[in-house]
Amino acid sequence: MVFIVVFPLKKCRLTKSRIKTLLIAFFDSKGLIHDEFVPAGTTVNVESYEGVLKRLLQRIRRVRPQLYQSGQWKLLHDNARPHTAIRLRYFLATLKMIVLEHPPYSPDLASADDFLFPRLKGVLNGLLFSFL
Repeated sequence: MVFIVVFPLKKCRLTKSRIKTLLIAFFDSKGLIHDEFVPAGTTVNVESYEGVLKRLLQRIRRVRPQLYQSGQWKLLHDNARPHTAIRLRYFLATLKMIVLEHPPYSPDLASADDFLFPRLKGVLNGLLFSFL
């Protein structure tokens, strides 16, 4: 005797996250120097990114004083509009900050993928989440 059991199919739906979180992180070979979460509902524009860079300079002065005093550090960011705006370039030039040129499209140079995400994966390793 063979029994066949038929279960009703359930539809799975993907739902968008209610909260989007944007993290701006700066790091060097020794580790994370400065990080900021962008407030929900705001976008990163030239004014806000300039404020982030000012806070970054204050943080470098506290966390890596020898690096700040020597001035032997460089900034590498991508070609997003706030990063390439004339106002920001002028701001960086007045501070005599060395900015490395980033290729127009270079997914293999996303250094945050190499540094930041494996550490996040390590923190989340073994945690279970319930999805309702």
